[in-house]
Amino acid sequence: MLNNGEAILENVRRYRAIASLHRQTAAFRPRQRWSLLDQAEHWEHLALVQLEAYFEAKAIHQLPTYH
Repeated sequence: MLNNGEAILENVRRYRAIASLHRQTAAFRPRQRWSLLDQAEHWEHLALVQLEAYFEAKAIHQLPTYH
C-alpha cells in the first residue's frame, strides 16, 4: 500500500501521462487540437497542484522523499 507521499507522486505521474497523451493526440487530430491542448494544460495544472501539496506536506510532516 502506498503512503500519502507516494500516492501524491503516483498521481503526478498519472496526470502527466494523461497530459502527454492529450498532446500526442492533438498532433494527429488538427480539428480537435486546441481542445486537446487545453485538456493537457488542465492535467499539467493538476499535477502541479499535487506536487505543491506533496512539498507542503513534506515540509510540515517531514515525509520521506521518494524518487
